Amino acid sequence: MTPTYPEWYPSHVQGVVKTTMELFNKRQDVEYYEISVTDKQGDPVPFVSSYKIAHVKYLQHMKFEIYINSDDVPRAQYICSRSKLKGEGTATLLSSKICSKIR
Repeated sequence: MTPTYPEWYPSHVQGVVKTTMELFNKRQDVEYYEISVTDKQGDPVPFVSSYKIAHVKYLQHMKFEIYINSDDVPRAQYICSRSKLKGEGTATLLSSKICSKIR
């Protein structure tokens, strides 16, 4: 995901901030990614986005915006994506979690 160090900007709604992220899928075995915002301990921070689960085909890009309440800005530390895998056969599956640290 990019940017590596996202920043919050005012949105069109008072008391809400936003950032824009871009997700690039380099994995042939994955098409779905779960988006999350977390604090330092990995606990979820409430957010709104068009995508909680994003469908991104192999070698495709997707831009999306994340909105949070201004009061949650001090708590929000990371924006993460986790690959969602389909369990087929007996092959070993590897799920990855990639996080960008919020400035």
